[in-house]
Amino acid sequence: MRAFAALAEHLHFRDAAAALRMSQPALSGAVAALEESLNTRLVERTTRRVLLTAAGERVARRAQHILADLDRLVDEVHAVRGPLVGPLRLGVIPTVAPYLLPPVLPRLAAGFPDLELSVHEEQTETIVAELLAGRLDVVVLALPAPAHGVTELTLYEEDFVLVAPASSRLDGPVQRQVLNELDVILLNEGHCLRDQALDVCREAGARAAAATYATSLSTLVQLVSGGLGVTLVPETALPVETRRAPGLSEHRFAAPAPFRRIGLGYRATSPRADEFRALADTIRAAVAESDVNVRQPA
Repeated sequence: MRAFAALAEHLHFRDAAAALRMSQPALSGAVAALEESLNTRLVERTTRRVLLTAAGERVARRAQHILADLDRLVDEVHAVRGPLVGPLRLGVIPTVAPYLLPPVLPRLAAGFPDLELSVHEEQTETIVAELLAGRLDVVVLALPAPAHGVTELTLYEEDFVLVAPASSRLDGPVQRQVLNELDVILLNEGHCLRDQALDVCREAGARAAAATYATSLSTLVQLVSGGLGVTLVPETALPVETRRAPGLSEHRFAAPAPFRRIGLGYRATSPRADEFRALADTIRAAVAESDVNVRQPA
């Protein structure tokens, strides 16, 4: 039923299989099994797309409600078994995952040995959609979440640092207006960090360079190392990314520095709120014990 619901949403076997992280043959077999169980055709397969039959339309509408009820039932059972026991599907954005997970995962393993954690790294829009669709249980993202129905727990705040080529003539804490004089390079569209950097540029009255974009923070910092411009890097990413690239200089902004707020998000209707608060506390403790320069929520 979950396979068919994904197919009804995407109307494409490849896209539906990717959304469920399964192979196309496995998804096709699951849909065929549901058709056999119901003794009716649910989809019409063409060479280019998938169409729902009349019966398929009815089943698709009911399947969403049935799967939502099933997910709630599973959540309630997990809540009764105790905090952070059993499967937990965690979504994390790419500009947080490589820097947050290394200190957090060992602490989770030690504190919650019966937790069966699976991690999915995707951009904000995708993990929030997966969360609201019930395919993820909880997400780590930059707040605020871009959708209603998500309860947020702040984990930490971190400043942005201006990373420039070592040859740049910048001294001491810099004012935001310095961005007017520099070529700021950004991540590709879809990354929330890109939007946050653009907001900082707009506040300073600056414009980002239009010719150069990157798909990851690692590439972005390498481009700066190559002299193509400057960029904004969150504090948690700074030690990892600048270590990989030579010829860089780091410049903190004068107060109040631009920053982002990282938090935990879960469905407002989830019965596992207590578990997610325990998860948030564990993440905060792991971050506090690490060497990253962040601020804990008041």
